[in-house]
Amino acid sequence: MLNVTTTSSLQVGFESLNLILPLCRAVREENYVHPTPIQVQAIPHLLQGRDLLGCAQTGTGKTGAFALPILQRLAEKPNRPAVPRGARALILSPTRELAQQIHESFEVYGRHLRFRQAVVFGGMSYQPQIRALSRGGDILVATPGRLMDLIEQGHLRLNHMETFVLDEADRMLDMGFLPAVRRIFAQVPPHPQSMLFSATLPEEIVKLSRAFLKDPVQVTVSPSSTTVERIDQRVLFVDREKKGELLESLLQDHSVERALVFTRTKHGANRIVKNLVRGRIQAEAIHGNKSQAARLAALKKFRNGQARVLVATDIASRGLDVDGITHVINYELPHEPESYVHRIGRTARAGASGIAISLCDAGEHVSLRQIEKTICRSVTVFEDHPYHSHAVASMGRKSHAGNGAGHNRPAGHSARKPNPGRPNRFGGKNRGSSPKFRGRARAGR
Repeated sequence: MLNVTTTSSLQVGFESLNLILPLCRAVREENYVHPTPIQVQAIPHLLQGRDLLGCAQTGTGKTGAFALPILQRLAEKPNRPAVPRGARALILSPTRELAQQIHESFEVYGRHLRFRQAVVFGGMSYQPQIRALSRGGDILVATPGRLMDLIEQGHLRLNHMETFVLDEADRMLDMGFLPAVRRIFAQVPPHPQSMLFSATLPEEIVKLSRAFLKDPVQVTVSPSSTTVERIDQRVLFVDREKKGELLESLLQDHSVERALVFTRTKHGANRIVKNLVRGRIQAEAIHGNKSQAARLAALKKFRNGQARVLVATDIASRGLDVDGITHVINYELPHEPESYVHRIGRTARAGASGIAISLCDAGEHVSLRQIEKTICRSVTVFEDHPYHSHAVASMGRKSHAGNGAGHNRPAGHSARKPNPGRPNRFGGKNRGSSPKFRGRARAGR
């Protein structure tokens, strides 16, 4: 296996990667000037037909890393007849949202090429998807569950598949999809060009890669360029019953241009949206109880600016790709520290910066400590807000001291207490109960 590790994007253009002019034109129209590190390292090998194991966080441009070579390979054979009930490239995604975004990315990158593609996932009617498959196509993006249903019903054959992509493999593992993935791959013809992308490489994913990939190139975006280190992370200690008021005060600041708010439960997400709308903050919810049509509608409003705030459960923490998310707010800390990393990775994408704010109550100190251990750093404590709870903060200090660790305020940092009218650390002034959480970020796809 050839191993390639990269820490920063080389200052080269897409033309230097030997991409054809229609693809270079498409990325230029999206204002993408320089390929990301994973694109620089992966695309030349994929154009040569090599298998690839890509280890990279979300937001690093990995969709472009596999979509551009697939489109170029199809463009090299433009007159091949369509395969009824089949496709030549299959991309498996763990979630509906990610599948839809991959589908849209192919449309963007391939806008100057002629090709057919379909996307299939659960939560939608079978009939439009069956009709799309019956015509045959070049590219198929799918979630494992719906794909297996369509195969078993005889609406899809994989015997003409030339390219196989498994995206977010560690998420597939977490969601229990690996048995279905293996059954799907068993129906693909021998030795397709295969690619596996994963943010982490646990042992089970490594074993899976050995079964799927033949002499692959391994491309790793090193930890020094992960999104976590580009995000300004802050924790606000607050009594649980005051969280709603604190959230609303943060969102009243219009420097929070586009915010993604995470909660643990579906009912909690609905309740937060109801309260925000009552406070004249346009917000939408996305969670598992919403129909697929409702979830897509909420995402559309969030993308086009009709809703400045999207409140989500962890269903949206992986694969959600929305330009310009300036702030991620953890209304409740996740039980699993890895979920924290995936949540805050929705901002600071494609090299941009971003702000992550966590509201921590008395019962969440254990989760906070686990998060800090996972990210190997302390989260900055911010006391300069009118809902700061000295009691909750004091519990945190005792909790850290009892575990042999210092207070989670970084060395040399002195948290400040609220003082309305005095400039705060975000460049604005505190006006009564509305602290200014300033910070801008521009993110690419």
